This record gives sequence, structure tokens and C-alpha cells, in this order.
Amino acid sequence: MPQFQRYIGIDYSGAVTPDSSCKGLRVYVAEGSGEPIQVQPRPSPRLYWTRRGLAEWLCEELDRDIPTLVGIDHAFSFPMAYFDRHTLPRDWQSFLVDFRRHWPTDATATYVSFIREGGIGDGSKRTGQPDWFRLTEQWTPTAKSVFRFGVQGEVATSTHAGLPWLLYVRKQCKRPVHFWPFDGWEVPQGKSVVAEVYPSLWTKRYPKDNRDGDEQAAYAVAAWLQRADLSGSLDGFLSPSLTAEELGIARIEGWILGVV
Repeated sequence: MPQFQRYIGIDYSGAVTPDSSCKGLRVYVAEGSGEPIQVQPRPSPRLYWTRRGLAEWLCEELDRDIPTLVGIDHAFSFPMAYFDRHTLPRDWQSFLVDFRRHWPTDATATYVSFIREGGIGDGSKRTGQPDWFRLTEQWTPTAKSVFRFGVQGEVATSTHAGLPWLLYVRKQCKRPVHFWPFDGWEVPQGKSVVAEVYPSLWTKRYPKDNRDGDEQAAYAVAAWLQRADLSGSLDGFLSPSLTAEELGIARIEGWILGVV
């Protein structure tokens, strides 16, 4: 029996500001066994989603009494070396709060580059090395470091832009949401889940039709989450075969759903 009734795939982007229309932000939703359908933002002068608008919409959706599995395309945490360098407690929510304090990328009219260049925030006190990888990235072909900016296929900008919005969703949702695996590897029955995904694992599995690259990424996430749940294989992905030590590391660094 499927654990979820709805599957949301989000292709993320750290371009422009939190309130700017961003073509790289795409959302697909699959209900039950139905085909994933693209969800557009509410009618406004902005043609595409904004990061703020997306976070607000996601909270509204997760507050509905519908068990939902959400996959978002950016890293949810940083390598253990980052925690060690900055002597941070090994607690995910504390990490998010500390990161947002130094990297307020959710602030109005703020580009990630503004903080990188020292214009606002205090990002220079919370940095890492571009050759640092999380354990899950070491297991993932073609994965990039969350600290490597300015290269093709980078995830650094989207990650630095998206982390404060995870904190927002965590705090603003009225119904408790399970952030996997930080809230535990096992998901309570009936609870909605938000997990990190890597669309490149799945984009070639599905015909592209007339979708552009960002649309295909979000579509593939929703489609794969749906298929994994309906086929009964999702439980295996939610419980990857890791040693006790590796499980402990991944509870801090996060894990990409689908990596085994």
C-alpha cells in the first residue's frame, strides 16, 4: 500500500533574488497514480515562481491533510568538515539557524553573490572548501561540492539560496513535517516528508516531450517518487544500506533520496 497520496518535484534555482521571477524554479505534482502536472504560480505580473512564493505555497500544501512526499533539488546540509571548522553543534536545525544568521539569502533584494562579496550578511565566517564533499555526494556520480561556485552544473548557489527557506517551511508549517533523514530514517505513517533529491539520477528515464531542462528535472522527480512509492521500493531508498557510523554522519550531512 502506498505511503503517500501526492508527490511534488521541485527543480530549484539560486538565481536572482528571493522575490524575483525565476525561470529555473519549476514544480510538478502527481496525485495518486496520475501523471505529474506542472504547477504554475498564482497569477501576477511575475511569469515564474519566486523562492518566497514557492516556500509560502509549499507550506500551504503541506498543511493540507494529504500525506505528501516532496523532493527538492539542492543540498539540505553541509559536510562534517564544515561543522568541525566552525565548531557547530551536530544538530540540523541549529545548523540552519546559524547558516541563516550569516547567509540571509532570504532577505529582500538579496543575491547570493551580494553575501559572497561581503555586501551584506557575514558569509565569510561560514565558508567551506570546494573539494569538501558530503558522504552522499561521494556516492553520487557527477555530484558537485556545495562550496564550488561558478562551474557548470553547480549546486552551491541554489543550496546557499535554499537553506533559509527550509528553515522557513520547518517553522511556518502548522502540521509537523518530517525532514528526511534529519528527523529520522523511519517516516511516521501519515506524515508528509521533505527530502533532498538529485534529478540527474532520473531525467533520462522519462521522455522529455516538450519540457525544457528545468521542467524535465521537476517532472522526473515527481514521477520517480511516485513510481518508487507505488512499486513498494521506496522503503528501501528511505533506509539505505549504511553502517552505523555512516548513518550517524548522514543524519547531520543529509542524504540524497535514491542514492544507494
